[in-house]
Amino acid sequence: MDPVALVRCSGIVWVQTMKLHRSVFISLRLRLLGAILGALALLAGCAAPPAQAPASKAAVFYPLPPDPPRIQHLATYASARDVRPDEAGGGLKDFLLGKEKPSGALVRPYGVAMFDGKIYVVDTRAPGLAIFDLKTRSHSLMTGTGAGRMQRPFNVFIDADGSKYVTDIARNQVLVYDRSDSFVAAYGAKDGFKPVDVAIAGERLYVVDIEHHEVQVLDKRTGKLQFKFGRNGTDQGKWMNQPTNLAIGRDGDVYVVETGNFRVARYTSDGKFVRGYGEPGQLPGQFARPKGIALDRAGRLYVGDAAFQNVQMFDDGGRVLMAFGQPVDGSQGLNLPAGIAIDYDNVDLLRDRAAPGFAIEHLILVVSQFGPNQVDVFGFGKLSGAAYPPDKQHEPKAVR
Repeated sequence: MDPVALVRCSGIVWVQTMKLHRSVFISLRLRLLGAILGALALLAGCAAPPAQAPASKAAVFYPLPPDPPRIQHLATYASARDVRPDEAGGGLKDFLLGKEKPSGALVRPYGVAMFDGKIYVVDTRAPGLAIFDLKTRSHSLMTGTGAGRMQRPFNVFIDADGSKYVTDIARNQVLVYDRSDSFVAAYGAKDGFKPVDVAIAGERLYVVDIEHHEVQVLDKRTGKLQFKFGRNGTDQGKWMNQPTNLAIGRDGDVYVVETGNFRVARYTSDGKFVRGYGEPGQLPGQFARPKGIALDRAGRLYVGDAAFQNVQMFDDGGRVLMAFGQPVDGSQGLNLPAGIAIDYDNVDLLRDRAAPGFAIEHLILVVSQFGPNQVDVFGFGKLSGAAYPPDKQHEPKAVR
């Protein structure tokens, strides 16, 4: 029997393979691929079925019915193929040539930020910033050079002028790069701190120091220490315990995730305690392993939990509103969520991903440290025709 039987019908090629030496089979696969590509233009005599667009996946919304939808999952970015059309692969190509690891695949991401159409993802194992450019549909890796080379980056904050502030937990410094990604400066003396997150308000650079259980406030232009607040412990309002992430509200208040205290602590811009959000537990509004944090312009607070595999949303008064990111109808869902970012400036680049009638107000980017959904982008908005409560900030409690 001929070891390779080819049957062509309606432009479809079937390959039946018996025992072949691996090198012979690879050679046959390459020759077969060339023959198929060369014959595509000559197959007019073999009638082919009309082309059909692939069936679109059903939109994934949160919260679940009967509550009106507020958040839709829009896209996932994990490798270069997610922005490059020529990296798509799959199907017959993977069968004939063998499946390869996608180029630019994230290894161990944590922090995330978005600026000028680009998603910057801190990959702690690259090490560097993976850049997914949604405008040019390109992918690149920023590692820094010379004195600005990253060793183990952990988080990133991008200022309004495009300057990037990257915390590096191997160098124990905050690395500063300009809008064009050129190295500018490194803040932090030897053993001065172990920076895991950073945010900017005005001329102040707030740095989370997980080793000393405090927040150090630097001048963003010079890196000079201005003051610090927080000490190791669990007493409400006086102590910090394993602070990991922070965000700054529009009023200047500083929100610090204290993983060791299972809460978010809110401080004034000068470091005076205001209140706490959350407590240990497994119910809505409680935390087990809180990490990432972000705030939107309405004062809603987004907090990721690596144990619950979701992001909980609170209003300004601490009332839990809803949770999102958990698997729905067989979807992957978040996997050890870490960094979170809110973006209003790049909504148009993903508006075509929204379901019909769903108007996006802002984007929510969430990093998963493990699993295929490395960076998930969600849209916050409203669905036309759905009934929403009159109070825009205090949504119905939709966590179950």
